[in-house]
Amino acid sequence: MKTDIEHYGEDYQRFLGAIAPPIFEASNFAFSSYEEVEEYQKGEIDKFVYTRGGNPTIKILEAKIAMLEKGEACRAFSSGMGAITSSILSLVRSGDHILCLRGVYNPTYEFISNYLNRFNVSSTFVDGRDLEAIKSAIRPNTKLIYLESPNSFLFEVFDLRAIARIAKENGIYTVIDNTWATPYFQNPIEYGIDIVVHSASKYLGGHSDVVAGLVITNRELMNGINRELHLLGGVIGPFEAWLVLRGLRSLPARMEMHQSNAMKIARFLDEHPRVIKVNYPGLPTNPYHQLAVSQLRGFSGLMSFELDGGEKELRKFIDSLKLFTIAVSWGGYESLVFPGKYGFSKDRADGVILSPQLVRMSVGLESADDLIEDLDNALKEAFS
Repeated sequence: MKTDIEHYGEDYQRFLGAIAPPIFEASNFAFSSYEEVEEYQKGEIDKFVYTRGGNPTIKILEAKIAMLEKGEACRAFSSGMGAITSSILSLVRSGDHILCLRGVYNPTYEFISNYLNRFNVSSTFVDGRDLEAIKSAIRPNTKLIYLESPNSFLFEVFDLRAIARIAKENGIYTVIDNTWATPYFQNPIEYGIDIVVHSASKYLGGHSDVVAGLVITNRELMNGINRELHLLGGVIGPFEAWLVLRGLRSLPARMEMHQSNAMKIARFLDEHPRVIKVNYPGLPTNPYHQLAVSQLRGFSGLMSFELDGGEKELRKFIDSLKLFTIAVSWGGYESLVFPGKYGFSKDRADGVILSPQLVRMSVGLESADDLIEDLDNALKEAFS
């Protein structure tokens, strides 16, 4: 995979020998003749016409990601939510039902539970750890199962093989957000999942300087997703696609370091007397560890943990950190923290309750020893 990330989909001679793919910052592409217009309209030739439908820079990114995720086709979007919503909209119609596993990203929850109600698409949220609960929640009009694994904030891991099998037995599609693991650590399509989505703003871009999304699936399902992309207009720009391509070149090295740093920090926190619980499936003591190692080739740098204290200690701990920045996103080179209680809306119906002392942490690429020292000092300050 490491070699494929660097070279797949790039034809250097096609672009005058350029090692880095050029940025085709163009909205429109010319036809050579009236005859070529006719051939294109009849479907006899394939060419770039308008960047909303395709662009050479974007195509390199899509080819590379499809290969990495073991899919037949990929489309790039202007954001992760653009990828998520277009994937769901391509599958559901008025009167359909969505089964969503608990703990998903809050905007995804809002889209499924509230926005789609306007179009008579209903939803049910279940605990993805309970396979019998999933089976019981399926209705005659259930069209898809949506999930994250690991999920947001609590990082629960679900059995992808079993869930895909249940879905196929009932003629239901499956869509998974694979942003936490990236294709470097997990390929859900290999386990039977139909559609994989990513926020490329996170690890794939890797530098906190681009907002982008990706969808990977088979060619048949991609036809419907293409229609949503063309009509709703959530296309990524060529420059943003190039930024993700640039990020991909260092993905293996970055993910290995994110994992290494996160494991050291998770162990430190797990042994600290002022930390009640660490939510990180990479820890051997984590309840999801055995399932995780059967699906994942490694672990990323995102985790959460609960402090043994109240609002005063939480506030003081976060404000005492020197190397961790307070910010909502994750997956970049820098280490971040964010109070978990602001991650989910308070009226969610999926049964997930976040502790008021929960801290979400994105471990970056700094020295693990320096980060641990910073955490230790902040914990001492918070409880002094």
